[in-house]
Parts: sequence; structure tokens; C-alpha cells
Amino acid sequence: MKRKIIYILIAVFAIIIGLYPSIYFIIDRQFGLLSTKPILLLSNLTWNIAFYMHIILGGLALLIGWTQFNTNWRLKYIKLHRKVGSIYIIAVILSAVAGFYIAFFATGGMISVLGFMCLAIIWLMSTMLAFVYIKNKEIEKHKRMMIFSYAACFAAVTLRLWLPILRFMCNDFKTAYRIVSWLCWVPNIMVAIIITNFNKQLIESK
Repeated sequence: MKRKIIYILIAVFAIIIGLYPSIYFIIDRQFGLLSTKPILLLSNLTWNIAFYMHIILGGLALLIGWTQFNTNWRLKYIKLHRKVGSIYIIAVILSAVAGFYIAFFATGGMISVLGFMCLAIIWLMSTMLAFVYIKNKEIEKHKRMMIFSYAACFAAVTLRLWLPILRFMCNDFKTAYRIVSWLCWVPNIMVAIIITNFNKQLIESK
């Protein structure tokens, strides 16, 4: 029951935040984080391409990634699982590369820059390893890497949960953003480590 509740919560948050990028096409984009960016950067074509590639494809990865962890669905619709997985991997690779680039311009200076760069690298590498493992038919290793990949992907959700709290506590956006650049993903990866180690022990005990 607890697993189902957690799974449902992950799905709900993933859908909400996965659709979040659509806001930028509905209302004036001068809101939220973009309101802190200088006009010169907002008018830069390369940055804009990277920004929209990151949020749109990252949103897509978040939106579809959670479905891959449903064992019954995965076994029943294996071909669809593979197709969705392929879309997820392509979306992550492009979004992570774009995310690494826009991290150079992160609000809050070097602390934020390093935080989001590390996130982009972990997200990219775990996803590429997951792809290599499934190609080599190393199923368990593939599953473990996909857990790490989606934990990094889910940083989009945890960032938006933590940021309002940190802004209230710090009473300063830049300070809050420096903290959240690490807090949005480090605990996620720690949870992924716990889950993968637990699953590994279960497999070895059988």
C-alpha cells in the first residue's frame, strides 16, 4: 500500500511539473526564474534554444519516465515499454546537454553553476549507462541506472518543492537558489542508492 501511494504521488508530481513548460507558451515568460535573468541573456539565441530544449524535453522525460517503473505494465506491454524508453533516453540526452550549457548562466554564481552542472552530468551518464546495459542485456544493471536517471530527472519536481520553503527561510532568492541547486538532486540520488542497494540485496538473497 505504501509503495502504491508513493508511486501515485510521484506520478502526480511528474505530470504536473512535466506539463509546467507549457506555461511559457501561454503567458508572458517574464515570471519566476526568468524574471531574474538579464535582458541580454534572454535575447541570446543560443541560450534560448538551450533553455527551451532543456525544459521541453526534460518535461517530456519527467512526464513519461515514471510509467517505466510499473512492473505489470512493463511486462504486459514490452514493445511499448521499449518505445517509451527510447523516447525517454533521447529526451534526456538532449535535455541534459542543454542543461549543462545553461548551467553556466545559473542564478547565484559558481555554487549554483557547479550544482546544476553536476546534476546534468549525473543525469546524462546514468541514462547513457542504462542504455548500454540494456543493449548488452544486463537487465538488473539497466534497472539500477534507470532509477538513478529518474532520480536526477525528478530534481525538476524537488526543486519546485524546496525553493518556496528556502525563499521563506532565507528571505533571499539567490541564497535559496544556491542551496536548491544541490538540495534538489543530492537527496534524490541518496534515495536511489538506498533503493538500488536494497533491491540488489533482495536479488542476491534469492
